[in-house]
Amino acid sequence: MMAIFKISIIIPVLNETKIINQSLAHLNTIIHAHNCEVIVIDGNLTGNTIQSITLNNVKKIISSQGRGAQMNAGAECASGNILLFLHADTLLPEKTIDHVISTCNDPAVAGGAFDLGIDSNRFLFRITERYALLRSRMTKIPYGDQAIFLKKEIFDRMGGFNNIPIMEDIDLMRRIKHHGYKIRFIPEQVKTSPRRWEKEGIVFSTFRNILLSTMFYMGVSPKILKKYYK
Repeated sequence: MMAIFKISIIIPVLNETKIINQSLAHLNTIIHAHNCEVIVIDGNLTGNTIQSITLNNVKKIISSQGRGAQMNAGAECASGNILLFLHADTLLPEKTIDHVISTCNDPAVAGGAFDLGIDSNRFLFRITERYALLRSRMTKIPYGDQAIFLKKEIFDRMGGFNNIPIMEDIDLMRRIKHHGYKIRFIPEQVKTSPRRWEKEGIVFSTFRNILLSTMFYMGVSPKILKKYYK
């Protein structure tokens, strides 16, 4: 018997006035006719991003800056029993809601994530995508740009995201894994913007991210790692 789920889609933003309405419009095509709510949490105290939102069916919150703090604020006011954490520059695949519900209907599973896709035709991004796929399958730990979703009861049981300046996604996934919960990977790609790689350089950004995540696994403080990540 299928459980009854409501999905809260939580989007932390900071100065995303240029893309937020386009992203929300695409999201509306994905969640249309499904039991979902959309929560946008602005880390800019002026609320410039949420003030620019033109759609009406969006919960708008201002919180202290920091992706973990913002996502916790969104989770706190969420009415759904599934939480999906979505970056503002990431687009979900068409059958997202069906995949999320099917995954969470398994009582042995805490949640899941999608494969990483980068919205560019450049060949180097195919290598980045392949690395991300192999990394997630080997470690059983998804990263935040893979549209992580979790049952709210388990998110609450874990205490949500820790208040750290970077690696909050890996930190939470490691705690979930440590407690014996399963994360299922959906073999469909989200499509995330290539802007952060293109701004700093694809090769530099990719290897910098690999190095920082490795150092985090080795126990280096997120406060130290943040100095090397814009």
